[in-house]
Amino acid sequence: MISYEYPLNERIRTLLRLENLYEKVHYFYAKNDGAEHHVALLVLFEILEVASRADLKSDLLQELDRQKHILEALRNNPAIAEDALEDVLQNIERTSANLLKVAGKVGHHMRENEWLMSIKQRSGIPGGVCEFDLPSYHFWLNLPPENRKQDLAEWLEPFLPIYDGLSIVLRLLRDSGKSSSYIALQGIFQQMLAGSKLAQMLRITLPHDIPCIPEISANKYALNIRFTTPDVDQRPKVCEMDIDFKLTFCNL
Repeated sequence: MISYEYPLNERIRTLLRLENLYEKVHYFYAKNDGAEHHVALLVLFEILEVASRADLKSDLLQELDRQKHILEALRNNPAIAEDALEDVLQNIERTSANLLKVAGKVGHHMRENEWLMSIKQRSGIPGGVCEFDLPSYHFWLNLPPENRKQDLAEWLEPFLPIYDGLSIVLRLLRDSGKSSSYIALQGIFQQMLAGSKLAQMLRITLPHDIPCIPEISANKYALNIRFTTPDVDQRPKVCEMDIDFKLTFCNL
């Protein structure tokens, strides 16, 4: 099965983008080659741009506090596993405390590093980080992998409270939904949403061997899904067959 997640507001869109970037930086950080650590640093620059948004930290703190109060009300509920509930609550409290310790603007430690900012500036130019442009960076890329990993870990560490916070919020969001099965007749599915609480994210799941991808448009009145062929050589076409899929509305 393959799942497609579609955010329905800007806040969830930002969290999903950041989650994707953190997954990439962790992947390339774990490698040993200089070229792979170059990619890890470029992804760190992307995290810097997204995570330094002024209201991101406060948004996460407010959402974590809201979820904490919701979960605390579930204590002594016979349908809830007490140990699992306490683990989640402690994780929320620990993550909130770490977020509160983040002083100043997120990522200021990188912005104050002139060497890093010179690399960031040159990386915006096609081929701008060649060894003759940035010999000091070329030297760094040829250091032993352990040295580069130590530097990357130092630059990544101040961003980790943001990662921990968004991981909790997205996990709770994903767990909030209940999947239902539907059929897109000749590749088209429509559903009216008027009167229902607008979800914050949709998840569409279908078998991996179905050669179609969902194109989604939604507002508070209606949901429209059009399944198209993933053809990289020409304009996508509607899959003119009935498609069984699962749809999940996720809302915190």
